[in-house]
Amino acid sequence: MDPNEQADRDFTRARRRAFLRRIGAYLRNQPGSNALLSFEEVKSALGAVEQVYLGMRTVEVAKIVGSVGRHRDFDRAFLPSKREVGERWKRINRLMQSTEELPPVSLYQIGDAYFVGDGNHRVSVARQQGVEMIDAEVILLKTRVPIDSRLTPEDLLHKMELRLLLERLPMDHVLPEIEVRLSDVSDYRRLATLIEAHGFRLSQLWRRFVSPEEVLRDWYEYSYRPVSRLIREEDVLSFFPGRTELDLYLWVIRNRDRLALEARNNRVTQEAAVDDIIRGRRKSPPPDLRS
Repeated sequence: MDPNEQADRDFTRARRRAFLRRIGAYLRNQPGSNALLSFEEVKSALGAVEQVYLGMRTVEVAKIVGSVGRHRDFDRAFLPSKREVGERWKRINRLMQSTEELPPVSLYQIGDAYFVGDGNHRVSVARQQGVEMIDAEVILLKTRVPIDSRLTPEDLLHKMELRLLLERLPMDHVLPEIEVRLSDVSDYRRLATLIEAHGFRLSQLWRRFVSPEEVLRDWYEYSYRPVSRLIREEDVLSFFPGRTELDLYLWVIRNRDRLALEARNNRVTQEAAVDDIIRGRRKSPPPDLRS
């Protein structure tokens, strides 16, 4: 087949696949799942702290999930979203059909995800042709917040709030055994405020400045760890699929405060709060842990 005709067919097929993916995401009510990630937005959310030049690498094409400045021209599968990219896309397609060697693409790496600095059309044609690996010049960006190639636009707000939490309280350094993951994005700030309040009470009790590291260790030992142990002993997570231990910790603390207020008794125990949650869950599952 004539290379020009083949390129026209390949582009038409790619545009058709892009349209079907967009419709599928719309019908699932998840339009963001089909969006190519903006490198600028991801970098801003994660607060990249260092760049390291890695040189030439062979990269898995499926892990390229974003672009620098061209994220609106392609979808999450790097299929062309706009007709205007057609001419350049077809030219790259013809060059790849002729087995002409093309220069490596330029990528930024964050965690296990890659973002195209230069070579968006090459990546798009490669994915359309079923190419699994691509040569790339890679720059690594280091951040405190881990991500992988499954990252979606909806995840970014969670990642940003996690970064802000870690900037306030270095939980990743002091308490690496805790997976800091919350279902409600607003709970990252609630957790930070709760721990800082614990620190304020410590400073009054000890009558001195208490470092964030000391606050975190004391909070873990005397607040989080006892509740975590109860949650595991009672297997409370099995009642709430998809929730995390930190979700339930915050709910137990709020529920204990509510019970104490209702009973006009500040000595309501954590065990009583957990039992009340389990009884309430068995009777009528609450739609939201914030209730």
